[in-house]
Amino acid sequence: MQTSFGTGQANRESTDLAFTDPLTGLGNHRRFFDKVDRLISDRADDPAPFTVGILDLDGFKPINDLFGHKAGDDILIQVAMRLRASMDGHSTVCRIGADEFAYLYPMVFSEEAAAEKSRMLIEILSAPYDVGERTARLSASVGCSLFYSGDETTEILINKAETALYHAKRSGRGRVVVYTREMEEAAKRVTRIEQALRRAVSAGEVEPHFQPIVDLSTRRTIGFETLARWTDRDLGSVPPTVFIPIAEERGIIGPLSQLVLRKATEAARSWPKDLFLSFNLSPSQLVDQNTGLHILAILDRTGFDPRRLEIEITETGLMNDPASAEKIVEDLRRVGIRVSLDDFGTGQSSLGRLREFHFDKLKIDRAFVSSILDDRPSEHIIRAILAMCEGLGMDVVAEGIEEEAQADRLVQFGCAGGQGYLFGKPVDADATLGYLRDSFRGALRAKAI
Repeated sequence: MQTSFGTGQANRESTDLAFTDPLTGLGNHRRFFDKVDRLISDRADDPAPFTVGILDLDGFKPINDLFGHKAGDDILIQVAMRLRASMDGHSTVCRIGADEFAYLYPMVFSEEAAAEKSRMLIEILSAPYDVGERTARLSASVGCSLFYSGDETTEILINKAETALYHAKRSGRGRVVVYTREMEEAAKRVTRIEQALRRAVSAGEVEPHFQPIVDLSTRRTIGFETLARWTDRDLGSVPPTVFIPIAEERGIIGPLSQLVLRKATEAARSWPKDLFLSFNLSPSQLVDQNTGLHILAILDRTGFDPRRLEIEITETGLMNDPASAEKIVEDLRRVGIRVSLDDFGTGQSSLGRLREFHFDKLKIDRAFVSSILDDRPSEHIIRAILAMCEGLGMDVVAEGIEEEAQADRLVQFGCAGGQGYLFGKPVDADATLGYLRDSFRGALRAKAI
């Protein structure tokens, strides 16, 4: 017969297990929420400030992939030991996600102190980690929020810290950001845009615009790049630099991309058959093995020849999951779709990618083109890219051409293709048809002369 003492001990042990991360021995997310709940309750009558922080390991997944999951677990255990050792008697640290830790500083009352103590944690975690006979290094990003009012709940505090963490990671590795009122307004605006974008995609209100790509030596249009444009009835015109990242982060990019590609291929069917359509794939689409199937289904539905389609991908997109990206690229190339490497020279890839992946075309980023007339390094980089592409049998398009002198210099260097405001801004499908009719009449007049 079990005694009441034995039953109580068993219940406590069961509760401890439910509140403990089995890998590191730290408390888990339930423990952390409980700790913050209790502190808020304790300070209900006198809401003295305290600090909540969320710490995310930068680049942990690549290290995990490189060294293996066992080594990854060993690193997480070492991280937990360092964090636990850095806590004073009042403070708590818990593991709340795969490579995410949360800490509670009851005696840290100001934003300045919160940021300083968080930077100390990042410094502690930056020392090398033992992985068998090798070592690995990590950085971390931190978001903090401070409790000021009895109206704030644990969930609100942690959401604020996560918002601050998001800003920290967007501004680079190894950063600390403390939540501010401005971030709250920015977060609310992002949510408003997200909800409006979801409605717009569902209603088919995002439109493709088309920017001409030309043969630089003859100025003949050879194709168009598709660019998404969106005007909301309440928000007005929302720039793609705003809504595309939100679509990426909130999981809307797949349906958005499919909508724009369908509309673009429907419009391009009526173009002269020698013109190609260029279309961008986002990094998240290169880790989704259904991407190729979605593209082929749209081409089949609209009757657009796959051989007239070019897919543009970025170096950064390749880096997220090279094996997945390679499979998607090969599936597309198998049906005749050409693949172009966009923004070359500005991402985090390497020249080795050009050997591992078979690209049909490379696009020189506008950052080099804009300074080609007065910056010797940019000139040498463009020359080197052109020589490399010639050796690899790749076509080249220079982006962001806005001046005749830039176009002339690129022709002088042997660059065949160009794109930029000098040749035309992105316009909708109807205006693109008008552009093509004008170009056709111009070509006929030139022949007549």
